[in-house]
Amino acid sequence: MTGRELDAPGPVSGLDRLALGGAALGNLFRGASDEVARATVDAAWGLGVRRFDTAPHYGLGLSERRLGAALRDRPRAAYTLSTKVGRLLLPDPRPGDDLADGFAVPATHRRVWDFSADGVRRSLEESLERLGLDRVDTVYLHDPDDHAEQAFREGYPALERLRAEGTVARIGAGMNQSAMLARFVRDTDVDEVLCAGRYTLLDQSAAADLLPAAHARGTSVVLGGVFNSGLLADPGPDATYDYAQAPPELLARARKLSELAGRYGLTLRAAALAFPRAHPAVTTVLVGARTPEEVRDAVAQASSRVPDDYWKEARAEGLLPEGVPVPTGEPS
Repeated sequence: MTGRELDAPGPVSGLDRLALGGAALGNLFRGASDEVARATVDAAWGLGVRRFDTAPHYGLGLSERRLGAALRDRPRAAYTLSTKVGRLLLPDPRPGDDLADGFAVPATHRRVWDFSADGVRRSLEESLERLGLDRVDTVYLHDPDDHAEQAFREGYPALERLRAEGTVARIGAGMNQSAMLARFVRDTDVDEVLCAGRYTLLDQSAAADLLPAAHARGTSVVLGGVFNSGLLADPGPDATYDYAQAPPELLARARKLSELAGRYGLTLRAAALAFPRAHPAVTTVLVGARTPEEVRDAVAQASSRVPDDYWKEARAEGLLPEGVPVPTGEPS
């Protein structure tokens, strides 16, 4: 790749709200080579994606190392990058791999929960070292579900200080639930939150608490898990929903949504990517990819226009509740 290619093209229309998630770059569930990981990031860049997300948790730091290596020679002002704090990685080489925690990497470290002020600073410093970069743009408290007291009492104020110092530009929290994220929005001064899996074609639970609170406060919501870990990407018999076997009733609903999409010449993936962007609180949709082909597919689907009649029929068939906003017109 030439230096000229590193700078072009810029983000294309409709994709400025699409971000590349880094879990798969950390060998989520199965391995991939450094070369494929680099090609995946390169493909995203070449297609105009300029927002990237990672975390120490993803592959015991592998995702951060790979993403940092792929971004290091890019113009730093041309992209935004987020990582997370709350899990420290302590050297602890053991036989075997890390698949018990979901990642096909050697078990070289163990994760230790730490939402203390010192833990937050140490985690960020170690992330920057793995990334090989001098800054990230956004830092999230990562999965503080069982550590709420320490996260609110110590971790969040530490992030506020980092923001005040200018070390990071934006702070927030990232979780697989919406209730505690709504609390962060109401009770703190977070800039944005990352919510995974709770506002999708199959699960709109975040519409009851997080999204209205964020919209009222002007807090940005980044949505991950829009395929609910696979069911909304490919509703086959072995499809997973939130990383477990999909329940029969949800599988049936996903198949009906997929059949409806097919009648309009669309994929279910296109509808799943379009739906959450219609909510006024949602600023970004985060999509994971482990290969260049998956990146190209995500960009193609995110660029697809879903006809208004698709959403009307989905509601008429009871596949979407009344009241949730749906896209109209071109992808946005």
